[in-house]
Amino acid sequence: MKRLVFPIVVALLAAAHPLAWSQTAPVPQQVSLSASGHVEAAQDWLTVRMGLTREAADASVVQNQLRSAIDAALTTARAQARSQQMEVRSGAFGVSPRYGRDGKINGWQGTAELVLEGRDVPLITATAGRLSSLTVSSMGFSLSRDARRRLESEVQAQAIERFRARATEVTQAFGFTAYTLGTISISSTDESVRPMPRMMAMEARAAMADAPLPAEAGTDTVSVTVAGSIVLR
Repeated sequence: MKRLVFPIVVALLAAAHPLAWSQTAPVPQQVSLSASGHVEAAQDWLTVRMGLTREAADASVVQNQLRSAIDAALTTARAQARSQQMEVRSGAFGVSPRYGRDGKINGWQGTAELVLEGRDVPLITATAGRLSSLTVSSMGFSLSRDARRRLESEVQAQAIERFRARATEVTQAFGFTAYTLGTISISSTDESVRPMPRMMAMEARAAMADAPLPAEAGTDTVSVTVAGSIVLR
């Protein structure tokens, strides 16, 4: 009977403590890392927002005045429109009540907006200068959608190559010969567009008298980051 005790005890220990028996299995060596790529490019897209304000005792009067002014401006601007070079569209449009000190409505006020945007800076600024019924509310440069997509593809390839180079460097530094990819994420960022300050735009509009708006493009930086993990082998 005593000869049966030892194997029974071993079997019971294995069943009661399975984790203790699995500790001899190799544990994957996982490392987290990231790499980025970026490029600076000249802004190639100008957006100019122009608007007007009207007030009257009746809401319909305000609305009709705004519509007439915007329709006239759209007609003038669309005559010069060119695909991708200068695109024209209406913007925000709204009418709201004006309250007196007694809390009652004593009139109505409304605003309307027209937007000029595209690649042809001289055409856009000259057209904006001819819209005498509107006031420039903001203007700013950015990267066009096509330019941004092209740059993101280039920078993404750059970031991936840097990630692979760093993964190889880390693998060798830890004394391993190869690695496999784990979870990978790719994200892109870019600098926000900084429109022309409102006060500067108002002063430029007052001084130009049908002359083109002063405008100078800057640069945007497009960045792509590749982050994730590798398993060392």
